[in-house]
Amino acid sequence: MSHEAMRAYPGFSSSAGRWLGLFPYNAEKAMQEPLLGLRDLPNGNQMGIYNAEISAGSLMLPESRRIARLLLTGPSPEQWLDALKLDNLLQKRTPATARRLAQLIRKRLETLEAEGLTLIATGSHEVATQLLFAAAIKHSRIFADFVLDVYAGNLRRLEQNLSPGKEWEGFLAECVQRDPELAKLSDSTKAKVLQVIIRVLAEAHYLDSTRTLRLTPPHLNPDVVSYLERHGETSVLAIMDMTR
Repeated sequence: MSHEAMRAYPGFSSSAGRWLGLFPYNAEKAMQEPLLGLRDLPNGNQMGIYNAEISAGSLMLPESRRIARLLLTGPSPEQWLDALKLDNLLQKRTPATARRLAQLIRKRLETLEAEGLTLIATGSHEVATQLLFAAAIKHSRIFADFVLDVYAGNLRRLEQNLSPGKEWEGFLAECVQRDPELAKLSDSTKAKVLQVIIRVLAEAHYLDSTRTLRLTPPHLNPDVVSYLERHGETSVLAIMDMTR
């Protein structure tokens, strides 16, 4: 879908926010409140519109399938912790790593309906990956804005490859104008955020690899399109579907 077509959606803004329809706010309210709320950063700081949580990991499909299956059982807090610590659900070397990754995965998955969790838990590799990409868009505003502003911008200019080194600082500068707290992130955290964004794009086949960075926008699986349309996720679909 073209950038111009996305503007036709209710809640889409041509101002710095770009898109406001991802969440159940009206446009006026969304302009006044953080779309994703305040989230704790790994360094203990908090931010408004943006956060660096995506730096904790990419799509992690095998781990996300396991967490989705667990969440579908409606675990109690004790069962959740036991699955991570005693059962070592994510097969990580340390409980701290397992908790950190599980927290990120759970936050992403909780942006989806139970049907979405079922598709991730039991669906094909393509379906599960694309729905995790949708969840990453809903969870991480900085990732969603990067896809819409930088990735889609390169497609509109008919670029063959992504050049994040040239565009990242300019993109961050625009983000800082929307959320000055973003400037407090360390250079290493900013670099890690970009690294994970690139990995997510490659894992979801929007890039052919993290090495060549060739733009390869995929056709969305019909089951993914159907899920997003049924659940009113038109703005997420607009960001994801570059082939429409």
